[in-house]
Amino acid sequence: MLCDADLPIALIEAKDNSHSVGAGMQQAIAYAETLDVPFVFSSNGDGFLFHDRTGTLPVIEQALTLDEFPTPDTLWAHYKTWRGLDGADEELITSPNHVEAGGKEARYYQQLAINRAVEAVARDQKRLLLVMATGTGKTYTAFNIIWRLWKNKTAKRALFLADRNILVDQTIQNDFRPFGGVMKKLNRGLVDEHSRVDTSYEIYLGLYQAIMGTEDKEPIYDKFPKDFFDLIVIDECHRGSAAEDSAWREVLDYFDSAIQLGMTATPKETKYVSNIHYFGEPVYTYSLKQGIEDGFLAPYKVARVDLDHDLLGWRPEEGQVDDAGELIEDRIYNPKDFDRDIVFPQRDKLVAERISSFLHGTDPMNKTIVFCQSIDHAERMRQALVNVPENASLVQADHRYVMRITGDNDEGKAQLDNFIDPKRAYPVIATTSKLMTTGVDAQTCHVIALDQRIRSLTEFKQIIGRGTRLRPDYGKYFFTILDFRKATELFADPDWDGPPIQVYEVPEGGGDVAPPEPTLDDESITDEIDNILEDPDHIYDDAETDEDDRHVYIVSGVKFTVVAERVQYYDRDGKLITESLKDYTRRTVQEEFATLDEFLKRWKASDRKQAIVDELQERGVLLEALADSTDGDLDPFDLICHVAFDQPALTRQERAENVRKRDVFTKYGDQGREVLAALLEKYADQGLSSLGEIEVLKLDPFPELGTPIELVRRFGGRDQYLTAVREIDTALYEPA
Repeated sequence: MLCDADLPIALIEAKDNSHSVGAGMQQAIAYAETLDVPFVFSSNGDGFLFHDRTGTLPVIEQALTLDEFPTPDTLWAHYKTWRGLDGADEELITSPNHVEAGGKEARYYQQLAINRAVEAVARDQKRLLLVMATGTGKTYTAFNIIWRLWKNKTAKRALFLADRNILVDQTIQNDFRPFGGVMKKLNRGLVDEHSRVDTSYEIYLGLYQAIMGTEDKEPIYDKFPKDFFDLIVIDECHRGSAAEDSAWREVLDYFDSAIQLGMTATPKETKYVSNIHYFGEPVYTYSLKQGIEDGFLAPYKVARVDLDHDLLGWRPEEGQVDDAGELIEDRIYNPKDFDRDIVFPQRDKLVAERISSFLHGTDPMNKTIVFCQSIDHAERMRQALVNVPENASLVQADHRYVMRITGDNDEGKAQLDNFIDPKRAYPVIATTSKLMTTGVDAQTCHVIALDQRIRSLTEFKQIIGRGTRLRPDYGKYFFTILDFRKATELFADPDWDGPPIQVYEVPEGGGDVAPPEPTLDDESITDEIDNILEDPDHIYDDAETDEDDRHVYIVSGVKFTVVAERVQYYDRDGKLITESLKDYTRRTVQEEFATLDEFLKRWKASDRKQAIVDELQERGVLLEALADSTDGDLDPFDLICHVAFDQPALTRQERAENVRKRDVFTKYGDQGREVLAALLEKYADQGLSSLGEIEVLKLDPFPELGTPIELVRRFGGRDQYLTAVREIDTALYEPA
């Protein structure tokens, strides 16, 4: 790569001279398109083939001798013409990123975003938009844009706006740390008793709501001169700045002489509001699809769970009353009403059981966010998760295993930092409503559970973004969406989060006007306005409120059942593939094991059967959920053989009884047989995980028989005990 500072100009693909001079050209062009490099060279050491992607040269490709390689000045001149930078400030365009010994360097797409933003400023563009998928480092990118403009003195003073306190604090402590003493958080402490603001800093960071003012507090932003800031960066700019009548837009309009850079993963585009209309077409876009394909973002699978009354609706019997004795209005209630107008405790219980079943089938300590319909629903879901029997020991070990983290709850909000910290185990499951939909960098979140009616594609993508961080060092290579509200079906994006398309209807004359009143009988328009109303300024002050005080029916005793469960996943083309859980399991297992004999050979040869189960679960095979959909208590071995290879299945009790009949314990004496019999019974009750680990001897009923050390000594030591366990393991899977 040939670069001018951090600006890539040309790319060379070299082969040895047993190849032709152009042998590497197609490979080089593919790289150049990804990296957006304008000039491409292929060489075999004897000459060059030169490819021009800019259209500024007479021919696209030409052969060059070794001494005809273009000079840097020649390539630079053509680059400036291509990018529309003739006459622009070259020192700004070629200014370097911040460099720190041992510090991180920009990924290729971050560098492209930085360069495109800086070039747009060099072309005197005042409104800029960057669209980058959640988890791709927007804050780091913003820092380097500000750094380069600040060091060049194009922007002597800058303001970075965010909508969460935690975002501002994390930014100051992490990516923006190099600004040091010239940086300050903008809050009321900077305003003196004479309403004068401290203007001695150069880089300010602030919350929208903190500087906007409230009914009893004056705004802060208008204490600055209107031309004080040269640059304003608006993080998550879809959150209100898109609306013409948004209060947040007052800040942008007040500092209208400043360069304004909007950054978002999901630009808001409806008929009535538009980021593109305000900021212009994105100067750079890096989509979720690109991030997954490049290996920078975690891919995801979807397990969609359909409940009977969610699909069919529910109607009360004549004269039926709710738990409070209130007569229930006679009509059909559907998911639009659930957890808003009517609450079914049994539904909460079933959803909590399915979430817990999934976690215990994978890893019960995997960080999980459950998105609920409201704060009240988040609290009910917390209680339901706490009361799932298989969670009891985990909750008793640490009450933070399940926490409600909502804007109205100080105890929950205080745990938010712990939840997003990969090094802290607790909280594990967070139930929430709106607070965690955006700006929460939950890097080790393995599971997103959707039990919320989502009507906005923007909100849906923001929610999904909580899981897109890759953390292989913490065992996170992908994440799973558990969808209880059909959101993944409603919001399948044909372009798989591709470039945003403006749909805002610009008024005649191009002026900004308030949105037209919706036609109340036009449900599609009303829903679109609802999407806007989901984004009001007041919900972003770290405090959420439920909608109103209307009576909500609570109806206990209505049984909900799962009628369908399937796995959905995205292929490399972004196509949503849907299969039943059994079909998905069959296909995935057969990709790993072509024949039954191959599977049996691997299973019998493995000292630790759980390792095979873990490998399949990493590929999205949900054995726990699959077991719930089949008859009987089946071992993973039987589940796999039955579903993938159409073999008859035995229950765990049947396998255990076959071992007892063979009396394989005789040689271990009475004391050894007592331990092995208890171990076999534990397998029959709880499954494969009860075998192979000495730690199981700490669990009931073994303490009644002796300490783990004492029990192992009955066999002559650790190795002899493990040999006995392997004999049971082998005997369990012998033909009856």
